[in-house]
Amino acid sequence: MSDRPITATYRLQLHEGFTFLDARPVVPYLAELGVSHLYLSPVLQAAPGSMHGYDVVDHGVISVDLGGRAGLEALAEAAHAHGLGIVVDVVPNHMAIPEPEHLNPQLWDVLTHGRSSAYAHWFDVDWELCDGRLGLPVLGDTLETVLTAGELTLEPAGGPDGTAVIRYHDHVFPVAPGTAEGDGGTEVATVLSRQHYLLASWRDKDAVLGYRRFFDVDTLIAVRVELDDVFDATHAVLLDLHANGVIDGFRIDHPDGLADPEAYLARLAEVTDGAWVVVEKILVGREQLPTTWATAGSTGYDALSAISTAFAPLTGSHLDATWRALGGDPSLAHTELAAKHQVVTTLLGPEVARLTRRASELSEVQAAIARSTSDNSVREAFETLLSQVEVYRAYLRPGMPPDPLSLERLDTMVEAAIAVRPDLADILGVLRGVLTDVGSDEPATRDLVTRFQQVCGPAMAKAVEDTTFYRYNRLLALNEVGGDPAALDDPGPEHLHSWARHQLQHHPSGLTTLSTHDTKRSEDVRARLLAVAADAPAWDGLWAEVSGLAAEHLVDGPTAYLLFQTMLGAWPIDGERLTAYLVKAMREAKRHTSWNDPDETYERRVLGLAEAGLHSRALTRRIADTVDEHEREIAAITLGAKLLQLTLPGVPDVYQGCESLTLSLVDPDNRRPVDFDVLAVRLADLDAMGAEAASSPALSDAKLLVTATALRLRRDRPELFRPGSTYTPLPSSPDVIAFARGSDDGTDGAVAAIVQTPTAAQAAVVELPEGRWVDALTHQMHHGGPTPTESLGKLPVALLIKEARA
Repeated sequence: MSDRPITATYRLQLHEGFTFLDARPVVPYLAELGVSHLYLSPVLQAAPGSMHGYDVVDHGVISVDLGGRAGLEALAEAAHAHGLGIVVDVVPNHMAIPEPEHLNPQLWDVLTHGRSSAYAHWFDVDWELCDGRLGLPVLGDTLETVLTAGELTLEPAGGPDGTAVIRYHDHVFPVAPGTAEGDGGTEVATVLSRQHYLLASWRDKDAVLGYRRFFDVDTLIAVRVELDDVFDATHAVLLDLHANGVIDGFRIDHPDGLADPEAYLARLAEVTDGAWVVVEKILVGREQLPTTWATAGSTGYDALSAISTAFAPLTGSHLDATWRALGGDPSLAHTELAAKHQVVTTLLGPEVARLTRRASELSEVQAAIARSTSDNSVREAFETLLSQVEVYRAYLRPGMPPDPLSLERLDTMVEAAIAVRPDLADILGVLRGVLTDVGSDEPATRDLVTRFQQVCGPAMAKAVEDTTFYRYNRLLALNEVGGDPAALDDPGPEHLHSWARHQLQHHPSGLTTLSTHDTKRSEDVRARLLAVAADAPAWDGLWAEVSGLAAEHLVDGPTAYLLFQTMLGAWPIDGERLTAYLVKAMREAKRHTSWNDPDETYERRVLGLAEAGLHSRALTRRIADTVDEHEREIAAITLGAKLLQLTLPGVPDVYQGCESLTLSLVDPDNRRPVDFDVLAVRLADLDAMGAEAASSPALSDAKLLVTATALRLRRDRPELFRPGSTYTPLPSSPDVIAFARGSDDGTDGAVAAIVQTPTAAQAAVVELPEGRWVDALTHQMHHGGPTPTESLGKLPVALLIKEARA
C-alpha cells in the first residue's frame, strides 16, 4: 500500500480508444500540472465497446480492452516514477446484461441453471414474479410475434463452449442441459418454455422484469454486495491491486443503490486498512453526508453547487419574468413533483410493482387492503409516496435505531402524499409504520425497508437530474447534478463559506469538483451563462433572435430557451454536436418526446430550428459579439470558480481537459479526446514566461495558469490544506469572495484566495491579515490591511502566499 498523500486528482476517461498505454505519455504532464493522483474511470472488464466502464461484465479481469492488468500496472509504475498515485472508480451496485449474454459469466450461469446456480444469490432477482424464472423483457414485440417472424433461432452448438443456445439478433441465451431433446424439443417455442428465463416484449417489463436495475436501465442488473462472498468475489482483483500498491484509493459509484451503504463502506475500510474512499453521493439542498459513513467525503457535487450559488447573477427577478413569459412553469417545486409522478408511474413501474408485491405479503398491509375500496391501493400509495421523495435515501437501517432526521423526512413525505391522495390516508399510514419498523424480525418487513430506499435514488435521479433539469430552463447554469436551480433566488457567497466550514470539520479530504463525466455542461459553459445572464439587455437581445426563429419553426418557448442557452454557452458549436445534445435533452425532458416513444415530427421541428440558428448570420454574430463584449465578466467567473474549487477545503479533482477552457456539454460530448500534447506545450510556455504569464493571457491560458499554480501550491505546501488546517473568510466588499487557509498552529505561513465577482466595483477592497503577501500568479507584493482589489493585477483572481518571518 502507498503512503502518497492525496492532494489533487485528475480524472481520465478510459476506453478502447484511450487505454492504459495511451495514458502513460500523459503522466509527465500531469506531474508538471501538480496533481498527486490519476483518477481512472472503471478498470474492470466492461461490455464490448463501452465508452465509460460502468457496465462491468467480469469482476475477475482488468479490462483487456484497456490493456489488462499488465497495462494498469505499467501505468501505475509510470505514475510512481513521477511521484503520482492511482485512484480508481468502483461499481459495486450493478453489472451489465451484455450482448451476447455469455460475456457475463455469472449471469450466464444463472440463465443456464436458474435458482440452482451457484451465482443465483449474486443478483437481486424476484424469482417468484415469473414462477421461478428470470424475466427478460428484451424482445421488440410479443414472444408469439417474434417466434412467428422467425427471429428466435435454436443453434445446437452455438454457445461459447459448444452447447446449444437460442439466438435473438445480438442476444445469445443458453439452453439448459437436457431441455432440447425429445417430445418436439427441437421447436424453439418448446425449448424456450423449458428454460430458467422468460423472454418477453420490452413493453411488458412492468409485469415481467423481476430484477433490480440501475435506475431504469434494463441492461444493468443489481448485484448483492451486501453478501460476504459476493463482496469478496467482486472486489478481489481491486483489493489485491491495492494491497500491492498499484491502487491507492477508490471512488464508489452510486452507493445509494446498495442495500446498506454504511455497512459496505465499513467493510471496505476494514479490508483496505482505511484507504482513501469517496462516494458519488448527491446531496440535496442543505443535506449533509452521514458522518457515520466510513468515507473521506463525497465526489464534490456539493462543492460545485456552493460555488455556483456564489456566482449566481442578481438578475433573478428579470430572468424569472422572462421564463414565465415564454411559457415556462413558474414553480420549480411543481415541475419536480410532476416529473417525479411521471417517472414513478412510468419508468419505475417494475420497482413499484415489486414494492407492492412485497408489502402485500404483510398482515397489516393485507388488513388495510381489505378496508380499501381500490384494488390498486398499495401500488397507488407507493406511487404517491415516492412522488414526494426529497432526498436520495432515507438512511433507515433494519436492525439499527432509526435516525430522527430520517423519520422526520419520511413523515414529511407521508403527510404530503396524504394531502395529494386523502383517500389513501389509511394505507399510507400503514406503510409509514412498516417502513419505520427497523427493529422488525419479519424478513418481508426488513426487505421492504431496504428496497424502498433503493427506489428513492432512482426516483430522484430520473425525475430531477434527468427530467426537471431539462424542463425547468430558467437558467441552465444552475441545472447541474447536485445543484439547485432555486439558487437564482438567493445568490451570494454565504452558503459557500458555510459549506466550507462544514467540509473542513467533517470531510476535509473529500473531493471538490466543477466538472465530471456526469455534469450536464462543463464548468466553462456554466460560467459563460452566469456572466451573460447578469446583463439583462444582452440576454434579452439574444433570446429575441432565437424566439423569432422558434415561432417560424413552431417550437415551444421552453425548448427554444434551452437551445438559446446551449448555443450561447457552448459557442462555437457545430451542427453535429448541437443536434446530438438536443435529441438527448428533448427525450430526457419527456415533455413532447422520449426515449421510449420518440416523436420524430416534433424532434425534426426543433432540429430545424437549431439548423436555422446556426445558419443565421444575425444570431451567430450576436452570440460571438456578446461573448467578446463580456470577456471580463466571463473571465471573472471562469477563473474565480476554478480558484475557489482548488483552494476550498477538500481534495480538488480536475476533469480531463478542464484545466484549460473547455466548452463541452453532457456525455458523450464531454468525453471527446483531449489533446494533452498541446496542453503540455502551453504549460511549458507559461512556466518559461514566469511572472509575465499573468499579463493579459488568453482565458484558456489564464485558466491553465491558475490551475497549475494552485495545484502546485497544494502539492508543495500540503500543511496549508490538509485536515487540521484553517479556513477563515476575509472581510471584503460585497462583490469579493476571499478567505485564508493556514496550518493549524499558524506558524507555517498562510495562503489567501481572492476572487472578484463580475460586478466588483473599482473601489472593491479586501482586508488582508497582517504580514507581507506575494501573489503566486503575478508575483506582486502586498501588505496586510485594506487592499484595493484593483491593485491585485490584471487577473480577476489572486492567490496570495504569506511570507515567512525572517
